[in-house]
Amino acid sequence: MNYFSIGSMKRFLIEFGQWLRHKIRVVIFKQWKRPKTLFKNLMILNKQFKTGFSKEEIRQTANSRLGLWRTTGWRTVNFILSPKVLALSNKEKERPGLIDPVGCYLNLQNKS
Repeated sequence: MNYFSIGSMKRFLIEFGQWLRHKIRVVIFKQWKRPKTLFKNLMILNKQFKTGFSKEEIRQTANSRLGLWRTTGWRTVNFILSPKVLALSNKEKERPGLIDPVGCYLNLQNKS
């Protein structure tokens, strides 16, 4: 990576990380399937992480028919399912959270 510092790996990983988080949000929305489930789970996360969105904003997001990719790009979803939330691990199922590719890359650069 970055052989003779010609490449721009850091910039690529920043863009890749953004795309990856967006894709993970789409997968989460696909798993929740129905608007009722979307609303319920978004309300739980809204209260748990104190993001401050109103019930109406979350209802509009859950009932949107604009498509998953477009809906998961909205402000409400980006704040409720933030990188901090996606990075949390599930200790009961021993599932690791989403790792930041830029952070891993910079750690590797600092070690060498």
